[in-house]
Parts: sequence; C-alpha cells; structure tokens
Amino acid sequence: MEGNTLFYLAIILFSGLFFGRMVKHLKLPNVTGYLIAGLIIGPHILGIIPEHAVEGLSLVSEMALGFIAFSIGSEFKASYFKRVGFTPVVIAITEGVGAIILVTATMLLVGYDWPFALVIGAIASATAPAATIMVVRQYKAKGPLTETLMSVVALDDAVALIGFGFAVTAAKAILSVGEGSMLLSILSPFYEVGVSLLLGGALGFIFTFPLRWFKKESNRLCLTVGFVFAGVALAGLVGGSSLLVCMALGATLVNVHKSGEKILKLADTITPPIFMMFFVVSGAELDISLIPSIGIVGVGYVVARVIGKLAGARLGAVIMKAPEPVKKYLGFTLIPQAGVAIGLTLIAETVLPGEYASVIRAVVLCATFIYEIVGPAISKFALKKAGEIAEG
Repeated sequence: MEGNTLFYLAIILFSGLFFGRMVKHLKLPNVTGYLIAGLIIGPHILGIIPEHAVEGLSLVSEMALGFIAFSIGSEFKASYFKRVGFTPVVIAITEGVGAIILVTATMLLVGYDWPFALVIGAIASATAPAATIMVVRQYKAKGPLTETLMSVVALDDAVALIGFGFAVTAAKAILSVGEGSMLLSILSPFYEVGVSLLLGGALGFIFTFPLRWFKKESNRLCLTVGFVFAGVALAGLVGGSSLLVCMALGATLVNVHKSGEKILKLADTITPPIFMMFFVVSGAELDISLIPSIGIVGVGYVVARVIGKLAGARLGAVIMKAPEPVKKYLGFTLIPQAGVAIGLTLIAETVLPGEYASVIRAVVLCATFIYEIVGPAISKFALKKAGEIAEG
C-alpha cells in the first residue's frame, strides 16, 4: 500500500507501546519488546508492515542513530577522561581485537580460508550501542560500569572501522589485488574516522554561535535537531560515518559550551518516539527464516564473538586496573550488534567472492537477530549485578 507511511508509523508506535508493556511482566527491557513487536508485525511474520514500507522507513533509523550518537558523545567530558585516563580507550581496543582474533581463529578451524576468516572476524568487532544505551536510560543506571560502558561503545565504532580496513587490505593482498587498491584500503578507514571527527568537531563549534541569540528552550531544541540532521547528511556527502560525526558533535558541544548538558537533556524530550520507531523497524528487518541456513559457521560466529568480547573487555580492564564491576560485567554489555556490522557486510560483498559474501551476510543478519533479542536482557542483568540499577 503506497502513500500510507503515517499509518504504518502509527501501527509501529502502538505495537511498540503494547509489547514494551508486555515484556515488563517478564522483567525484560522495553527495547526487547520493541524488537519483538517489529518482528511480529513485519514482513517476515504477519506482514502488517510490508517489506517496501520497512525499506522506506530508513530515515527513521538515520534520525535515531544520529541522536543516539549525539547522546553518547556527551559522555566524552574532559573532566571524565582526566579522572579515568585511557581506560576506556584501552578496553575498546582489547574487546574489539578479542572478538576479531577469536572469530577469525574459529572460521579457520571450521575450514574457511584466510580472506573469509579475516573479513568476518573484523565485522565481529562492531558493537551496536543503541540497545545498550536504551537499557541504561530506562533503568537510570549509574556507576563506574555505566560510565565506562558509555565511553567504550562510543570508541567501538572507530575501532571496528579501522580493524575492518586492515582486514580488507589483507584479504585483497591474499586474493592478489593490485597495490594501488591495497593502499586505498589502508588509508580508507583512517580517512573515514578522521574526516568524521573533524566534521563533527567543526559542527560542535559552529553550534555554539547561534546559542548566543537563541535562549528559549524551544528554539534551542530546533537548533539541536537541525545540527544532528546536518551531521548525518554531511557525513554521507564527505564519505564519513554519521555515528562518529554526531558523537564528535555532542562531545565538542558538552566541552566547549556551558549549556551543553542542558541542551543534551532537551534533546531527550523528543527522542523517545524516534527510538521506539527505530527499534520496531529494526525488528521488522530481522528475517528469522535465515537462521536454519547458517549452520556451524553461524554458531561459531555467535559463540566466538561473545567469548572474544568478554575476554577482551576483561583483559583491558585488568591492564588498566579498572574497578571490579567493570572487570566482571563490562563484556556482557557489549553483546548487541546491528547497523555498523550490517553495513560492513555490504562492503565485504565488493571484496570477497560471491559465495563468501552471501554466507557472511546470512551469518551477520542471523547473529544480529540473536544478539538484539537477548543482548538488552543480558545488559540489564550485568548492570544489575554490578549494583548500578536500583531495585524497583
């Protein structure tokens, strides 16, 4: 049915509210209910929201991810890093590399060659911050684990992009691609990270100028939405990452303007329906019919990635002498995987032979379904065990 986008959005919001309330009785986070709602009303089960409508709602995802990244960026306060030092940086590297090493080794053990193993291993390093951040917000989690988590997921995107760039370079070298394209592959992730941070930082500084003239909260809210949308749009134009641009925008604003934190709280007043729609749409995109097709490679990927994240996060926390809750539970909050990983599978299709690319896409999509459904509940469990979610 064409021309009924608002009708579909209404169904998405109502179903999200209903299933969000239902999962509360099971003591699960709201985001799990939103994902289940999307799965049920989506094209792969009831078909209430057809496939073409889901594809047409990509704008909702772009808006939501922009605001999520903007919120994460606000955790990059200079005062926080003066207090904790390089702990989040080291943990972000070790947990990302841990997933890469373990998944790559697992793929080699089940019989795949180095190009396939390296590329899917690099994709495994990506973590989706959205579901975890929603759990933190819903339960108002506070403490050293929550603080470290917010910084680590913000850095994780950069680690995943750089790791994937090197993996693609190595895969191309093994597949005997020319030196020119190898050099381009090496430089590409550094360019993407660098240009994104520069663009986001520049937008953050520019943001401070109109704040001198616009004092009313309603005007400042309009400015915030405009700058987040501009960040997402400009990222696409310059070949950057919209997540990194909006993170840098939020980080710059909160560090250079005294009203930065108030503006971030203002943004929170309009994001709940956007986030709800995003997760319901994400659930609608999950195709459970793919699960039987992934076989041992899919099981190996799912299990090895989780173990790699857990071991890597703990190793980084031990090296940096992080608080005990961070050592014990941080890895459990890094399980969700979605947008960035799926995006990287599209790039992988241009690097690997067709049969490998289709396997990687099927494995990552199935893993996304599993991680996004169980990940929020595990994140809640970890935060509660760490004593950072109050009873009741």
